[in-house]
Amino acid sequence: MKNFVAILVIVLVVLGFSSLFVVKEGERAIVVQFGKVERDADTNMPIVFEPGLHFKLPFIEQVKKLDARFKTLDGNPDRFVTSEKKDLIVDTYVKWRISDFATYYLSTNGGNQRQAEALLQRRINSGLRAEFGSRTIKEIVSGERDDLMREALIRGADSAQELGIEVIDVRVMQINLPTEVSQSIFQRMRAERQAVATEHRSEGREQAEFIRADVDARVAVMLADAQRESRELRGQGDAEAAGIYASAYNKDPEFFAFLRSLQAYQTSFASGNDVLVLEPDSDFFKYLKNISGK
Repeated sequence: MKNFVAILVIVLVVLGFSSLFVVKEGERAIVVQFGKVERDADTNMPIVFEPGLHFKLPFIEQVKKLDARFKTLDGNPDRFVTSEKKDLIVDTYVKWRISDFATYYLSTNGGNQRQAEALLQRRINSGLRAEFGSRTIKEIVSGERDDLMREALIRGADSAQELGIEVIDVRVMQINLPTEVSQSIFQRMRAERQAVATEHRSEGREQAEFIRADVDARVAVMLADAQRESRELRGQGDAEAAGIYASAYNKDPEFFAFLRSLQAYQTSFASGNDVLVLEPDSDFFKYLKNISGK
């Protein structure tokens, strides 16, 4: 009897624990019975359990807990084609959450988030391809990115309803050209800049030659004018010196002749080793022979 009571107590405890389940904050739960989601008898809508303590039929009903928080889908950059048939590498992210838990559970193989994000990514990319395909690169980059993201959000939200997902936001973070296209564009830009630089250098050399020739011409003119003025000044000086000499000579010719002879003596014997071969009666020594020079 005691064993039976103990077994009964154990069975009741197991049944009690099996019939209770807890839904945490940030989660929602649905109950699946024989592969079907439990629905409300009156509205035929899936029963979604809010956070808290709830009851279920033990061993018959299975609880599936799903993350009800906002989630971010940040996939790998993908290639899109514009209306000009130009390829672009676009990096996007999507904000989403579960709106219909029963639909989400059934369409994602039991609430598999990885599968849900893969399906959602395909739908979002499909909408983005349609938007990119209707615009040129200039329109996408210059001013229509907001319109593009708004239309992509509308398209993605409509298609994501089939998955039980609500798309909150779609954002284009970065738009790049493919690597091979970027390299060709950079090479073309580099060649254009080099051509412009070469043209500027040639123009600079031309201007430099012009300035150098102009400066050389001015220098030549200035030197010629300076030499002319120097010759004129030298001629004027020589003329004034000759006038002064002539005036001094006329005042006392004998003294002037004596002074010039002394200067000649000093110049001739300046080194002390000079040798002069002259006749004894040469006029060079006339002041040495006679103080009057006669």
